[in-house]
Amino acid sequence: MTQWQKSSFSGGGDGDECVELAHADATLLLRESDDPTRILPVTPTALAALLRNPPLGCRLSAL
Repeated sequence: MTQWQKSSFSGGGDGDECVELAHADATLLLRESDDPTRILPVTPTALAALLRNPPLGCRLSAL
C-alpha cells in the first residue's frame, strides 16, 4: 500500500485540494488529492527541478 503525504499547509481533510507525494522504490509519485487515480511518477531530480523552476502562474508557497 502506498503511503501518501500531504503538505502541512493543506487543511488535512480528505476533500482538500493539494498535491500529495509518495515514493515507490527510486521513483517519487505525485497526485492531486481531488483526482487520486491520476498518478505522475517522477525522479527526484525532475521534482527538484520543478520546485526550483515552477511553471508561470504556479504558486509553490504552500510546499
